[in-house]
Amino acid sequence: MPSQSQPQPVRAPGGTAYAGPDRSSPALVDLFTTYTAAPDSIGARLTAVAARERADDPLIVATARDFALYPGGGRPPMVEGFRLSTRGFKEIAGISHLGPALATLVELAEKYGDSAWRPAAERLLVQVEAARAANGVELWRDVIAVEAFEGREAAIAAMVDYSCAVTARYLRTALTDPDYLGGHTLRADYLEGGGTAPLPVPVNRMMIATFFLAGLDIAHRVLRWFGAQRIDWSRAMVLVAGQQGRPTAGVTWNTSSVAAMLLGASRYELPLERLYMAPHAPTFATPADGDLTEVAALEEPLRRVWSNTRATVELGELMFTGHPRYSPGGSASAPDLNAPDLSPGGLTEVGEMPVIHGPDDWRSLVTRLRVVLEDPRQLLSGCVTDYAVGQLVAAGNHPAKVVVPGLDGVDYPTGL
Repeated sequence: MPSQSQPQPVRAPGGTAYAGPDRSSPALVDLFTTYTAAPDSIGARLTAVAARERADDPLIVATARDFALYPGGGRPPMVEGFRLSTRGFKEIAGISHLGPALATLVELAEKYGDSAWRPAAERLLVQVEAARAANGVELWRDVIAVEAFEGREAAIAAMVDYSCAVTARYLRTALTDPDYLGGHTLRADYLEGGGTAPLPVPVNRMMIATFFLAGLDIAHRVLRWFGAQRIDWSRAMVLVAGQQGRPTAGVTWNTSSVAAMLLGASRYELPLERLYMAPHAPTFATPADGDLTEVAALEEPLRRVWSNTRATVELGELMFTGHPRYSPGGSASAPDLNAPDLSPGGLTEVGEMPVIHGPDDWRSLVTRLRVVLEDPRQLLSGCVTDYAVGQLVAAGNHPAKVVVPGLDGVDYPTGL
């Protein structure tokens, strides 16, 4: 008698047997793999032919840290680092994160009752005071020496000094009086102002300024690098590959600061329909000592990823001519990323980053700080990168001609 732990083949109408316990049909599975999911499938053939036809087109691949340009025609790739591997990013980001760091301590204490907030606060206080002691105009001008910050070193040093001072003040008060630590004091005495403690400049403005400065530096270098390559953007194959920031972030055009940089680098000549977000595509590690072996080895598989996506997209016009086509939206000069406009007032919710009307549009700027925290698709450091890119493009990639919201025209008092 057959064992109940070993299901027997079940016969379909006509007597054909399903294969094994999964009740699959070999004939229908073979039909599936004839078109897709097999190396010799019809779909795989289309991908291979499409990739071969585009072998001379420029391929641009962005990872979480680097841009790679494959010029095509068998020419070697080039790589430009843009994030963690670049000078000044971690220093400016450390100041940017002071607001979220204090908010995290409040959350640990208020919501979770976790006593570990106190040693964490003490550790943060030590680091804040050390950073303040290390800060100075000479540090930013002569040591960190970020080209895009040139002429603003004194203002940046003053902002850092002030931000460390008010952060340390808040931490000392909270450590002395645990009842002080809370959402209300965090907002009134630190982030927004209007509380009992004097606050000449709300820290929200510092966060916008530092995020903008990080985006300004990256975008300035990226725009210059791509500008020197003489790319035919109408033929460019563009992939944003792998994880960008937190695991859920940057997987759509309007949540990717990298996509914003690429569009800006092309002076908005790159059609959105040629830019694919590919979180599962293979990526390469940042090259060490100029060794591009790993980068070069990935050119063929990455071209196949882009070509496979494009070939499938192009079937739409062939199959459904006369029906409305999909369009990413927007014009070449100003892609429409469906940004809501807060200027009429009354909006209490937004589904995307709001449009910024200028460097003094604080309602929109601070709303963006909230959106990048609450929307898991967003890159935390990307809340104003698209705005910085747009301003740089309009200014001919001259950082000194751009207004940095929260820094230019703001007087951060020092020596507090």
